[in-house]
Amino acid sequence: MVGVSLVSIVGLGGSYDGRSRSLAALRIALEGARSAGASVRLFDVRELDLPMYDPALPPPPNALALADAVHAAQGMLWSSPLYHGTISGSFKNALDWLELLGDREPSYLTDKAIGLIAAAGGTQGLNAVNTMEFVVRALRGWAVPLVLPIPRVGRVFPDDGSVDVGIRESLLTLGQEVTRAARQLSLVQITTPAAQAEEQRIDRE
Repeated sequence: MVGVSLVSIVGLGGSYDGRSRSLAALRIALEGARSAGASVRLFDVRELDLPMYDPALPPPPNALALADAVHAAQGMLWSSPLYHGTISGSFKNALDWLELLGDREPSYLTDKAIGLIAAAGGTQGLNAVNTMEFVVRALRGWAVPLVLPIPRVGRVFPDDGSVDVGIRESLLTLGQEVTRAARQLSLVQITTPAAQAEEQRIDRE
């Protein structure tokens, strides 16, 4: 079992934009997780700079580092910009590299708590959140009920470096909620070996 002091939360997000608002949102959410007692680690998709996922090629060091950190963590925070109605290609590609967790025990994101953030230029950020929820389910994780589709993100994170107070509080709360959920999930067995075996059987069909 994982003790309170050992809860680890990995943040994954950002974009190739040097002023990435989705990355700024992720940093605040991780701040909230840290305030709730978690150790945190941030993976910026721009710094990861992962090649397109190809299962036939040896995984690059950055993909292995991401996979190792996620496997060791009890929870994650995801943050993607909204591009053309869904998550960005670079963010999805980073998620694709989590296929490296398929042969770990437990596999993928089994029983990890996941918090979801989308940064939208308009008002359709929930589309990206919905997409991320499908991925969380496919990777056998648990998305916390509180999700943050941030609308008109340019107004929330203007160029002067300020942050909308209400959104900041929501992001801090999300980080705290993910930490609380991760702590609870680490104390009990949610997914049984029988359920894991059935999931693996379905995946092979």
